[in-house]
Amino acid sequence: MTTQTISNSPALCTEGNAVIDYNPGTTSLLNYSVVNTSIQETFTAIDRFEWQAVNEILQMREQQLYLQAGYKNFEEYCQRELCVWGGYRRINQLLGAKKVIDAVGELGGHIKNERQARPLLRLVKEPEKLKAAVTLALKDNPDPSVSDFAAAAQKVVPQLPRKKQSIQEPLVPKIQEPVVPQKAIVTVSQQSHPRYGEEGTIEADAPNRWQQIVTFADGERLLINNADAPSVPFPRERTYPAEYTEAIAALKEQHQQELERLTQELRIGLQAEAGAKAEAQVQEQIQSLQNLYRQQKEQNVQLQQRLDEMEGLKKLEIENQQLQQRIQELEHAVEERPVQQWGNTMTQQATKALNKQVKQALEKTIDLRSLAQEPPKENAQECLRLMGMALKNLASAMNNTQALEAAAIILGSEPTPQAIAYRAEQLEMLPQAVSDIRSLLAKPACTWQDYWAVAQEYEVIKQDYWAELTTQEIDLITALQKASSKPDTIGVGSTVAHADPYHTLYVARGEVIEDLGDEVIVAWDHWQKESKKTDRYFRDELRFWQPQ
Repeated sequence: MTTQTISNSPALCTEGNAVIDYNPGTTSLLNYSVVNTSIQETFTAIDRFEWQAVNEILQMREQQLYLQAGYKNFEEYCQRELCVWGGYRRINQLLGAKKVIDAVGELGGHIKNERQARPLLRLVKEPEKLKAAVTLALKDNPDPSVSDFAAAAQKVVPQLPRKKQSIQEPLVPKIQEPVVPQKAIVTVSQQSHPRYGEEGTIEADAPNRWQQIVTFADGERLLINNADAPSVPFPRERTYPAEYTEAIAALKEQHQQELERLTQELRIGLQAEAGAKAEAQVQEQIQSLQNLYRQQKEQNVQLQQRLDEMEGLKKLEIENQQLQQRIQELEHAVEERPVQQWGNTMTQQATKALNKQVKQALEKTIDLRSLAQEPPKENAQECLRLMGMALKNLASAMNNTQALEAAAIILGSEPTPQAIAYRAEQLEMLPQAVSDIRSLLAKPACTWQDYWAVAQEYEVIKQDYWAELTTQEIDLITALQKASSKPDTIGVGSTVAHADPYHTLYVARGEVIEDLGDEVIVAWDHWQKESKKTDRYFRDELRFWQPQ
């Protein structure tokens, strides 16, 4: 009995009492039959393990066990896990051989490996012809090889030779070497060259396009650079075959079209960006104009107040002139009569004149006693205003400083007649201001803009009318202000455009027709006559449409 031992290093084999060393560097005698038998048994074992692996691969594919490892499909599993053994391509070859063996039935035992089954794979859909091919191969050779199976398959179902597809060469022009006339005479003009000034003849083809082989008079042949001998008639431009010229023209045209397309897209993008910048500038100008209008309005209010003050001063000046004229008349009347004729009448007449002036001034005032008996029905603020005005008129008539100071305290102004008069005119607007604001707040569709338009007219008495409003009315005004500061949300019915300035729909106009939560469906105006009228977008992809 023969005992055989094979190891990795050193490679030894024992046969009987002899030791066989498979290391080529040794001089031991090798036994051909032993080594040949070992090699055949090894390959047979490899084929047997391949068939075993095919069965396990089929289980992996059919039961989809690769999903447990997180692979999406069978191909990904093969490429990742079995790439060392050929990957997905090799696995397909083994599975094809399995189909051939299953199709031939009992004859499958004669197919030893995948290589023998490969030429029979094209007949697997015709089992009868497949079996005929295997039988024919066994008839010629009991132990057929790959070539026997291929020849049998060709006899059963002849396969026409494939037409060789013409492979188009890449459109890259070949570099043509400069064509130089044979026996051209050149002169070396480079001073640093050892053959400077000598003439030679070009009798051979150039080895490359920057040097020439030159034969001099003494028979020596040297490689001369083209730059050292500019007298060589080299072509200055490259020439191309006709087919390359057409291909180059086509490439140039394609490049030009692509360049025009990119230029158009860039132009559209720049126009959109310019439109956005122009829109921002217009918005900024509108905001500045609104601020300027607000400032001018405030200045107009101040100017109106000053005009009212000046009008009041003018009236006072007229009254003073009238009083001075009356005093002059009285003094003139006294001077015309002697003192003895007046007697006691001087005091009486003066008293009557003074009492008449005081009575006229008091007629323009408000009786404080009537206010004490029956206060105004509106509110306490109105009562204080009336009291202040009464004290002001009384101080003017009686020239009473204490009454003037009391009127200033009640009305909340400086203790001067002008300031008190200006404050009184302001408070006269208070009932109308409170009435306008309350009627506006009572409307269901009232907004902050509506309130602000009315409130600006009474800005100078804001603190006064604010004190007259109820807590509910103040809360309502605060809520309107907060609601106006919140950004609008795109919803059903909103008129929108695309938010990306480089998108073609940036200047388009559309309407939101359905709300899907995070997304909305928009119907574009310019798509009404097309088959596709709507599209789906996220909210942050859209903006509120504004006219250009």
